[in-house]
Amino acid sequence: MKANDRFHEIDKDFRNPYARDRDRVIHSGSFRKLEYKTQVFLNHEGDFFRTRLTHSIEVSQIARSITSHFGLNESLAEAIALSHDLGHTPFGHVGGDTLDTCLKKDGFKNGFEHNFQSFRVVSSLEKRYNGFDGLNLTFATLEGILKHSYPYKKSFLPPSIHEQFNLDTHPSIEAMIVDRADEIAYMSHDIDDGVNSGFIRFEDLKSSELAREILQKVEEEGITEENSEMFRYRFSSHLINHLVYSLLEYSQGKFDAKEIYCASIDAQENLPIGFEPSLETKIKKLKKLLFEKLYQHKNITRRMYAGKKAVEGIYKGLMDEDKMLPKFYYEQLSKRAKHRVVADYIASMSDRYALSFYNEMYGKLK
Repeated sequence: MKANDRFHEIDKDFRNPYARDRDRVIHSGSFRKLEYKTQVFLNHEGDFFRTRLTHSIEVSQIARSITSHFGLNESLAEAIALSHDLGHTPFGHVGGDTLDTCLKKDGFKNGFEHNFQSFRVVSSLEKRYNGFDGLNLTFATLEGILKHSYPYKKSFLPPSIHEQFNLDTHPSIEAMIVDRADEIAYMSHDIDDGVNSGFIRFEDLKSSELAREILQKVEEEGITEENSEMFRYRFSSHLINHLVYSLLEYSQGKFDAKEIYCASIDAQENLPIGFEPSLETKIKKLKKLLFEKLYQHKNITRRMYAGKKAVEGIYKGLMDEDKMLPKFYYEQLSKRAKHRVVADYIASMSDRYALSFYNEMYGKLK
């Protein structure tokens, strides 16, 4: 393992290394584009709904709170949290799955995977320095982005990744916390957005034991569903608090906060961060319910289908006529496979830009 191979020495800095990582991510173009990338609802559907940007900020806030409680490195958790979705395509997971299919149909067997794309964004695709690619992030931040919680053995990883990262180990405790904070954030806030949109009701959630427990907490405050906005807010707040406090209680004493856990926990060892088994089961059932009732709702499915056709159309158009690529990507054609250059460009697009690009080529798609 060569932990420093990707890091280039810099002049003296008043910040600690992980705070510097965080700042570099925040000032990147890829981070700003998250404002216009889908979480569940397409960006243009309203100002209220979460985007990849607001989701990343919410994950960061939860992760910082947890790491602070344990006396871990908050800046490292924040840097990983703010970076974890940088590789997402427009139109959420549908966009990524579509791009993966397009690449594999063309014989590019490595396809597309948004976790590794996030790593590629910060390590090579962002251009901020003369002489090397990427944002020049520390090893621990890069490892957290690459692995999330678990060892990351994928067939498409190049030899350089195997040389520089131990893929038989878990990442840092901070990275594990970000992974669970991500889960807490998207469950609670997808419910909030889903109820607000009318695509799911609290009545639908009552088949989930976890949701019923949270609903009871809200009702004990004397708030009824007639006060719909307040009811939603309090439900989200109670769900987040319940999960965070449960995680803190279950994980307490399972690790030493003074130790450095970067790439040191073997893959066979249990994660020291998590929930008790009974709660893990409740969470899985709630996520299954959300998948069936919300993520597969006909209105979301219809809009995501439009996003799928946009990605397919843009991919075909750029493969047929690569001169439509911006200068930066066009110049990459002499260095890298055309399929990957086109995929990187599409992955960088926001929802609104992708729709606009598609409409310019083929006519309006709503």
